[in-house]
Amino acid sequence: MTDSSPGPTRRRARVRAPELTGKGGWLNTGGKQYRLADLRGRIVILDFWTFCCVNCLHVVDELRELEDKHRDTVVVIGVHSPKFVHEAEHQAVIDAVERYGVEHPVLDDPELATWKQYAVRAWPTLAVIDPEGYVVAQHSGEGHVHAIEQLVTELEAEHAAKGTLRRGDGPYVAPEPEPTVLRFPGKALLLPSGNFLVSDTTRHQLVELEADGESVVRRIGSGVRGLSDGTADTATFNEPQGLALLDDGSVVVADTVNHVLRRLDLTSGEVTTLAGTGRQWMQGDATSGPGREVNLSSPWDVAWWQGKVWIAMAGIHQLWTYDPADGTVSVAAGTTNEGLVDGPDTEAWFAQPSGLAATPDRLWLADSETSALRWVDPDGTVHTAVGTGLFDFGHRDGAAEQALLQHPLGVTALPDGSVAVSDTYNHALRRYDPAAGEVTTLATDLREPSDAVLVGDDIVVVESARHRLTRLRLPEEAVRVEAVAHHTQRAATEVSPGRLQLDVIFQAPAGQKLDTRYGPSTRLLVSSTPPELLVDGEGAGTDLSRALELDPAVPEGVLHVSAMAASCDDDPANEYPACHVHQQDWGVPVRVTEGGTDRLPLVLAGLDA
Repeated sequence: MTDSSPGPTRRRARVRAPELTGKGGWLNTGGKQYRLADLRGRIVILDFWTFCCVNCLHVVDELRELEDKHRDTVVVIGVHSPKFVHEAEHQAVIDAVERYGVEHPVLDDPELATWKQYAVRAWPTLAVIDPEGYVVAQHSGEGHVHAIEQLVTELEAEHAAKGTLRRGDGPYVAPEPEPTVLRFPGKALLLPSGNFLVSDTTRHQLVELEADGESVVRRIGSGVRGLSDGTADTATFNEPQGLALLDDGSVVVADTVNHVLRRLDLTSGEVTTLAGTGRQWMQGDATSGPGREVNLSSPWDVAWWQGKVWIAMAGIHQLWTYDPADGTVSVAAGTTNEGLVDGPDTEAWFAQPSGLAATPDRLWLADSETSALRWVDPDGTVHTAVGTGLFDFGHRDGAAEQALLQHPLGVTALPDGSVAVSDTYNHALRRYDPAAGEVTTLATDLREPSDAVLVGDDIVVVESARHRLTRLRLPEEAVRVEAVAHHTQRAATEVSPGRLQLDVIFQAPAGQKLDTRYGPSTRLLVSSTPPELLVDGEGAGTDLSRALELDPAVPEGVLHVSAMAASCDDDPANEYPACHVHQQDWGVPVRVTEGGTDRLPLVLAGLDA
């Protein structure tokens, strides 16, 4: 369902904004609790996010410039709406707000109360509230900030003229910094010298530590968020993560929020850029070519395998490679659709791959959003060892087909052919034995472990939320833990059996129209888990509305919906109009029941009339 008429000529729809409620209370406000009435007169942007979600982290970064430019009229409020059980812990939210440099108030909503009131169906979702307390726009996914800024400019002018705009300082109060050696470290690498190199993610640096894992040898990077090459003192990073050693003794760095790969010369400390432009990859961008000319998207980890650097491209759910021989990058596996689908590299689906480990015959990966451990064969075939999909997770050992993880971020190859998994949201180190097909627990009480490296008979774990490296003796016996299984807290949408009308709502931003110069400007892809749920309506098409047929014999499942729309500036005099691609993937849990709804509206941009 689309409306391509330009924004200024249409009357803007308004819906009274529901109150902001969250059992966890407010963060980044100096302890003050807020209600919507306290913000009357300001333009409020609600950012529904959860800290596991890389697309949510993209939006946090997209909003920074808008927040700064409109600081006296706009208040951004992050509404933290958890997917995983761990994300409902208040301290975990506090940690995430600092970890990712969130510089606006955050409402901790562990029970999804505000999420439900605003009828949100996807992470991330942005809702714009005007100075009189009405919702005037909603956007799902990332890449919408250009449209929101235009709307903000219109609202500023409109409400200044009406006398309903109130300018001034916002409610954000910065927390006090903590004096630790590391701050939310991401990944670690054992250097030939026996020292460790650690990505000190929140401080935008790399830190070399002595073999004790505590004493600082040197820091690489100025500590200021940025993208500049140079010496150890002058180079800048932006939340770096993965590290890999190359044959020439240099280190490749996944500079995650800069969307680039960097090279560190260990001898001189010089930092240079290998691949990426500093701009985030979007649909339609090149998928191969000279490294410095191709956009990347949140590279989270790197590993050396089969003569190339393999990249866990978390931001677009793919694996890419970088070839040092000719300096090129290319897609290696994944379609950009988010989910768990095995098979040939061109058909496999991933969900935020975040950790890599190479052995001669397998590239292991931690696929965080599906709470899965997976691997790639040398021929490119993708397999799953542990994990079933986006919405099931927990801490359960035993046979791999029924074992559960919770948002793992790291994987480490062990000498006996098994792998250790940094099971991040379970605060545990797990082990998968391919020979036995069994999962065990090696250690617990590790606070958000995100990586681990072998050092002789020990394993050194990056305890990200304890800001340290922790050395453990590899245990000969597994730790016994009580099995726990979870399903996402998101309530399933009750739908009627039979026909279900799917409407993706898209309204082109003000001053833009659908881009039809080269054919249809919209695309809709629908599938389901289990596949039997959909009798009719599966597959790809160009219409954003589709009649689905559900099998009444399948009581529940997940509808996977991926929508794309392209819009361009609506100015006939402009020979080269600026164009934007809007895309979002939804995984909608549904329960088939008599009396359920027969229409499923999903808002890509605009409001559902």
